[in-house]
Amino acid sequence: MNESQVIEWIAVLLMLFGSIISVISALGMIRLPDVYTRSHAATKSATLSVLCCLLGAFIYFWSHDGFVSVRLILGIIFTFITAPVAGHLVCRAAYRSRVPLAEGSGDDALKSVLFGNDASEECKVVEEDLAIEREKRSEM
Repeated sequence: MNESQVIEWIAVLLMLFGSIISVISALGMIRLPDVYTRSHAATKSATLSVLCCLLGAFIYFWSHDGFVSVRLILGIIFTFITAPVAGHLVCRAAYRSRVPLAEGSGDDALKSVLFGNDASEECKVVEEDLAIEREKRSEM
């Protein structure tokens, strides 16, 4: 194997690694319990998978054709910057619209800072509603 073939194999392995991580990200979005953890799966692993696939394509075209694709470089930069910011904004909007955390998520220290004293009363109402929904699901 010469140098060109080794670089092509590296590009292929990067694209394969990216596609495997993309499947794992999709499984995480299906299995995780609430919007916050699903957003984590969508942004972290999907960003890594897209970056690996684009980097593999960039390396392949650079080694095989001697072509430096500015579009692929811009795609890598754009994905690296925008995907985590979008995930953060989705979680922030969900939190501010008071979407409840999953059971066992831990302590919510931000609730009293953002929502003040009425947060504990509203949280009790939301927890009661969730308990009623759980009872209905267990009866089915």
